[in-house]
Amino acid sequence: MASFQSNPLLLFLLSLMAVVASASGSEFKLGEEKATRLHFYMHDILSGPNPTAIRVVQGPLNLTGFNFNFGDVFVMDDPLTKGPNSTSELIGRAQGFYVFASQDSADIALLLTTNLVFKEGKYNGSTLSILSRDAIFAPVRELPVVGGTGVFRLARGYALLKTFSFNTTSGDAVLELDVYVMHY
Repeated sequence: MASFQSNPLLLFLLSLMAVVASASGSEFKLGEEKATRLHFYMHDILSGPNPTAIRVVQGPLNLTGFNFNFGDVFVMDDPLTKGPNSTSELIGRAQGFYVFASQDSADIALLLTTNLVFKEGKYNGSTLSILSRDAIFAPVRELPVVGGTGVFRLARGYALLKTFSFNTTSGDAVLELDVYVMHY
């Protein structure tokens, strides 16, 4: 007669049953869902002594007429402010990266991955996450909000981006964001 110790299949099945039995969950209510609209500006500064975004990889294919290449990767820690001026009140940071992901110089697009980290007011300590294609020369771009933390736990929604200003020589840009999110 085989013992439990000498039958690997039986040991595997018993351990699997124990894992399934211990993985029971419970249901809970999250509370009432809220809708929030936010409006602010993001300052992406590539020039000067204190840039907020830096190129960490230079791609091989120049995008005609611009100082950027297909494949360029930038890491950013951009200020988020209430107004379009760099001296406007700071409300947070956009931390993440973007990649020049389009070879078409007529339709330059980035892969934008960023966390909007709020550092002031009632959203202090909360974040919103954006992951999307950003066609940078379109007048208005719609990017999905794919998550959040803190006040914005389980957030979903979208951000409308408009270029407020763009310096074609330095690459410095100020973006206007209107963010619409549902959260608990």
